[in-house]
Amino acid sequence: MSAPVNRPTPQSAVPSGVASHALLAVRNLEVVYSDVILVLRGVSLEVRPQSIVALLGANGAGKTTLLRAITGLLTIQRGRCTKGRVEVEGTEVTGSAPPDIVRRGIAQVMEGRRLFAELTVEENLRVGGFTRKAADAKESLGRIFDTFPRLAERRKAIAGYLSGGEQQMVAIGRALMTAPRLLLLDEPSLGLAPKVVEQVRDIIRAVHAAGTSVLLVEQNATMALSVAHYGYVMEHGKIVRDGPSAELADDQDVREFYLGGAVGDTRRSYRDVKTYRRKKRWSA
Repeated sequence: MSAPVNRPTPQSAVPSGVASHALLAVRNLEVVYSDVILVLRGVSLEVRPQSIVALLGANGAGKTTLLRAITGLLTIQRGRCTKGRVEVEGTEVTGSAPPDIVRRGIAQVMEGRRLFAELTVEENLRVGGFTRKAADAKESLGRIFDTFPRLAERRKAIAGYLSGGEQQMVAIGRALMTAPRLLLLDEPSLGLAPKVVEQVRDIIRAVHAAGTSVLLVEQNATMALSVAHYGYVMEHGKIVRDGPSAELADDQDVREFYLGGAVGDTRRSYRDVKTYRRKKRWSA
């Protein structure tokens, strides 16, 4: 097991079931692809202002589909919401176009970073602010360089030659060029070395300290729970567990299946216990 980490103290921003206080609220959402494949099955979660919320789950759990539903990108994959709703500060935005979601203060960093490898750091960042007024974009660029001094140092470097951590920093900075109130991060630690994952964790903390809420979608539960205030666990298109991050990190099931902590002398397989213990304790 890794060394203990200092987890954030739960804040009043943690979900408590009061929709009117949520920056983002997903209510009993169902999503179908190609009219036949049911991917999300009544998903509900909240992100409060000034909070970091982690969404944990293995590949295929439905995490990326949920982000697509929030950001209006479902139609690209022939998906649609068949039940439930997505709300931003109490206003329903289910099925809204991506530009409308961005204008409401929601920005996303997709899995894999997706930088323009042949452009410089500064050029990649400016792409993120191309819809804004020049003065506003310039102000955002300065704020990003203040938050991430490393990017200011490497502003003329070609993005494709940066380290993995630096590229993730650019991807997050590009999303911040829209001055969002909520940043959605899809697997930011994917494929990165442990030391670089620590850098990504510090980047998320810096973004939060600058006043932006974060919905962190991750398979790396150790990193996600070390930085989040609240967490949700998704399996097979359902939220099966949620709670303060420290509580989830100490939960026996979460430790066994997401943090690598075996129970007893022999680590049991997920298949052996999910239908009994999880159905009993995590029924949605």
